[in-house]
Amino acid sequence: MSAVDAELFTRLLALRAAWRTHERWSPARIGLHQVEGFQRLRAYAVARSRFYRERYAGLERAPLGALPPVTKDELMDHFDEAVTAPSLRLADIEAHLNQIVEDDADPSVPWRGRWWAAASAGTTGRRGIFIWDHREWASVIASYARAPSWAGLPNRVRRPVRVAIVTTRRPTHQSAVISATFNSVIFPTLRLDAADSPADLAARLGAFHPDLLIGYPSALRPLAAEQLAGRLSIEPRAVLSAAEVLDASASKAIEAAWGSAPVDIYGTTETAGIASTCTSGRRHVYEDLVIVEPVDADYRPVPPGVTGERILVTVLFSRTLPLIRYEMSDRVRLGGHGCPCGRSFRLLEEVEGRAEDILHLPGAEGPVMVHPNVFHDVLENAPGTGWQVVQREEGLDVLVAGAPLGTDLQGLRDAIAQRLTAHGVVGTPVRVFPVYEVPRTPLGKAKLVRGLRP
Repeated sequence: MSAVDAELFTRLLALRAAWRTHERWSPARIGLHQVEGFQRLRAYAVARSRFYRERYAGLERAPLGALPPVTKDELMDHFDEAVTAPSLRLADIEAHLNQIVEDDADPSVPWRGRWWAAASAGTTGRRGIFIWDHREWASVIASYARAPSWAGLPNRVRRPVRVAIVTTRRPTHQSAVISATFNSVIFPTLRLDAADSPADLAARLGAFHPDLLIGYPSALRPLAAEQLAGRLSIEPRAVLSAAEVLDASASKAIEAAWGSAPVDIYGTTETAGIASTCTSGRRHVYEDLVIVEPVDADYRPVPPGVTGERILVTVLFSRTLPLIRYEMSDRVRLGGHGCPCGRSFRLLEEVEGRAEDILHLPGAEGPVMVHPNVFHDVLENAPGTGWQVVQREEGLDVLVAGAPLGTDLQGLRDAIAQRLTAHGVVGTPVRVFPVYEVPRTPLGKAKLVRGLRP
């Protein structure tokens, strides 16, 4: 283990021990921690970042809800003024990321000996660039390492834990940087690309025999089919789903294949882990690490039980690139406090529309907005290993992967057409095609609903 790896490992162990004490905090104690953490973060940002100093002029003592949100475009446009380390420049970081892609380099090796960087996928437009120092990167790793223990896996490891991560091997993506760091610091890790065929993935997983299996739900579901068909034989202690919405049918397939419901992790490149499921199967927000504010279209806070149009996130451990009321397009619904598991962290009831598009289709009186849930309601129970809806100029193509011979594709088409008609859509032909697997993005994600692009 290198000196850098040893330092990370030491920080990780310290964070995990400290954070375990937070899990029994009362809601009042959590609220106080968030206020104090936000105040420290704002003071740090104002003192060291010209962007935040100018943005918060006159607001140095204002409550969090009074501060203006920050969009990704604003942050990237003013990156060099937003970072708190004067030596960092966006152009240099982008050049570094481009170089490690060209060289297929190990992304766990810190840039300039002290920084880890990653780029978001840019599925909602412009990609974002984010960077962390040693302390922050330890918090990023620890936030994801928290999920297995919340799901009931032992915190003390008596033997090396073999981890297989089926996401992307593109070294600029945070999941690839994390998996490489896991491999060098904590666990023997097999990094796999979700874009590879299920047969190839099954062969490599069968040879590795992971204790933990982590991946996109769109990659895990075909692997569950391989397991159920007898072409894959692994016995992971837990399966963790991340980066895409885990729908009910994928969850059932994974549970059928490996005997327990998957652990659902909600995280982003910007924030690291935001929430994960506990032993009671409920998702809790990591309120000691991040403040999540669901808001409506006018940035007004929505109450618990109501889904916001977007969220504003404040990452309490962010320092190199402070994130304060950073805007993300995810639509989430928060619940209250209290759970049989004993944790007081607020419940995350729903995440809607991640990695999916809302379609705008013709109606009798103008365009009709069609939410992805319209398709989920029909297709989640469809036979096969996956599906995707693709909007084209001439209509909608529905791709159904792994459908058994004799599947009633015409009936599926009719059901989708009926749901669209019920929502006021007119003049939009629907075609259903059986495919071997659904197309994926360069990062290996299978976007379930894809709208037209300019």
